[in-house]
Amino acid sequence: LALRDDRYIDALLREETANVTLAGLDSRSHALARLGALIALDAAPASYMSAVQAGLDAGATYDEIVGTLIAVMPIVGIARVVAAAPNLALAVGYDVSEALELVD
Repeated sequence: LALRDDRYIDALLREETANVTLAGLDSRSHALARLGALIALDAAPASYMSAVQAGLDAGATYDEIVGTLIAVMPIVGIARVVAAAPNLALAVGYDVSEALELVD
């Protein structure tokens, strides 16, 4: 990557399984790392759906998926994590609106 080998970069971007293999991570760790990147980038809700499903398919638990928010907080900041939390909640099937109604 530091040498900007375009063929290598193309291989990383072209196929998901190649990306997982070349990253040297197991599928679960790969999915959680990608989720952390989505949080850092303030990604769209649809991106979270895909990443969460990949994590679940790879054996990640809901606690590990939500724990990713906590893990990246010191790096990306509280504001970014708070902004990402509703998107992640939606992706794991948690109804934030309903939970807020119960708070009253």
